[in-house]
Amino acid sequence: MTQPLAVKAKKERRDPRAEMVRALNEGKSEGARVRHDGTFPLGPTMTVHKYRLGNGLTVLLSVDTSAPVASYHTWFAVGSRHEKVGKTGLAHLFEHLMFNETEKHPAGSFDRTLEEAGAESNAATWVDWTFYHESIPKDRLGLVVELEAERMSKLVLREPQVTSEKEVVANERRYRVDDDVEGAVSELLYKTAYTTHAYRWPTIGWMADIEGFTTDDCALFYRTYYAPNNATVVAVGDFKEKDLLAKIQKAYGSLESADIPVEDVLPEPPQEAERRVSVKKPTATDKVAIAYHGPAFGDVDHVPLTMLSEVLFSGRSSRCHRAIIQDAEIATELRGWVGTFRDPGLFEIYATARPGKTGADIIAALDREIDRVVAEPVTMAELDKVKAKVELALVQSLETASGKAEQVGFYYTVLGDPVGAFSRLEAYRRTTRSDLLRVARRYLLRDKRNVVDVHPETSTEKES
Repeated sequence: MTQPLAVKAKKERRDPRAEMVRALNEGKSEGARVRHDGTFPLGPTMTVHKYRLGNGLTVLLSVDTSAPVASYHTWFAVGSRHEKVGKTGLAHLFEHLMFNETEKHPAGSFDRTLEEAGAESNAATWVDWTFYHESIPKDRLGLVVELEAERMSKLVLREPQVTSEKEVVANERRYRVDDDVEGAVSELLYKTAYTTHAYRWPTIGWMADIEGFTTDDCALFYRTYYAPNNATVVAVGDFKEKDLLAKIQKAYGSLESADIPVEDVLPEPPQEAERRVSVKKPTATDKVAIAYHGPAFGDVDHVPLTMLSEVLFSGRSSRCHRAIIQDAEIATELRGWVGTFRDPGLFEIYATARPGKTGADIIAALDREIDRVVAEPVTMAELDKVKAKVELALVQSLETASGKAEQVGFYYTVLGDPVGAFSRLEAYRRTTRSDLLRVARRYLLRDKRNVVDVHPETSTEKES
């Protein structure tokens, strides 16, 4: 039933931000008009206010006056998963291109201008997202707003810039993947574990694709994904909301939204049997990489599987470290991690054998420890210890303005929840030994895993 206008007006007067929004929107174009979309508690003492401009730009603001600084993040809902076969690595290439020339600022001036203002800036690209971030004295926040809006809409993409950054990325790939054993093995593990989903190719891209990018490829990618309706601005720090929103309206309000394509990512089909690949690399001893298929970050199973990984692999007192490194002395290095992806990711395990030991020795020892957590619950002491550890790590990630902005941006981009970190904190606290037993039996399936066996090259093989 439609509410009477008088009731609606009464409710609007109760909204403390209604008057501010009305004042901000007076005389503004449709694209610059802002609306308040909700308030979310960021822990016990802070809040996040969500706004949206008429052109689709999402703005998440949290005032934190504990220090005279501000952190400004721009998250784009585009990563390597949004690429196509033959065009892999475009999202990562764009992370580089975005620090180049714009219509108002020549190449090199973006970083130089920020450094002169006392700011720190950087960026990151991964499978589900790309984000750019600055930490800056509070009185220079307006400068960051202007610069970020400028490069969102007026990036210069010409042949020299694109060719130069392609060479930079190609060299980065050679250093991080082609000439790096762990980088190459990680890439092979994902290529083995995924046969259909876009997670099967690396974020940095295949070399042939990097070398084949054209300026037109880059311009199309920019027009498609670098638009206000595909972006989220996150600001945390010492500022006045109304003043910052006015600056954002002025800088971004004239930008046009884009027609974001429907994402066409095929789900990964169930794996029916173990997949194993054996390679030779320039390494002193055997290495092993293992991947079990795991849940998406937003899945209810992600928290207990993450905690199970902590029980098995986190620190010197973890089960596998004690059994495989300290007691049996089979490995010198051992680690595990559950991917934090929007779609189902991987539970990855990496290990390096001691001299005289083999990858088969490592796998046999790992299987014994995994069989234990599948057969019986972890102890209450282990669960309590892991809870304390993951809670502390999450809380520490929120200590600074930059840390808060990154968590707010990540959780909103991946899960649509700007304060999802605190929902996850509560999920950690609710997790039981039964939950860990359940996920162990659901995901740690030996006949569904992926294994990359790495053996040292012989002298003859190195020479050839």
